Amino acid sequence: MEYRLMTMADYDEVYQLWVACHNGINSTDDSYDGIEKYLKRNPTTTFVAVDEGHVCGVILCGHDGRRGIIQHMSVSPDHRRLGIGGKLVELALDALKKEGIKKVLLVAFKHNELGNAFWEAQGFTLREDLNYRNKALEELEIIDTYKDEKSCFC
Repeated sequence: MEYRLMTMADYDEVYQLWVACHNGINSTDDSYDGIEKYLKRNPTTTFVAVDEGHVCGVILCGHDGRRGIIQHMSVSPDHRRLGIGGKLVELALDALKKEGIKKVLLVAFKHNELGNAFWEAQGFTLREDLNYRNKALEELEIIDTYKDEKSCFC
């Protein structure tokens, strides 16, 4: 297994992994241009796991100078339970620490039992004192990849 920083050459495989893992994605932020912009802003914190030349795991992670955020984390179903997710989290958190980031957040769908159990095991605590809110500044097409709540990871 090879772990390395994600590049735009990985985009097609990463996108297909997000679809296969039923990540919540949209046509703007998760487009080629959207991810290219994200990686330019956060060049040292997003990693892929590569097995036999193919991306089998990815963590899209960045920061705003104050807080780190994990945007997407996926491991292909046939590569789970091998420590890949934990290793990707470790790499991303270490990269954030090197940039002086001291706190990290993420959002996981409530119905994503597998993903929520994973994040709990990684030491991420559930904040029940907050309401998550967002507002689209332009219309975004949500790409519905959710099919089976048991197949979601993160």
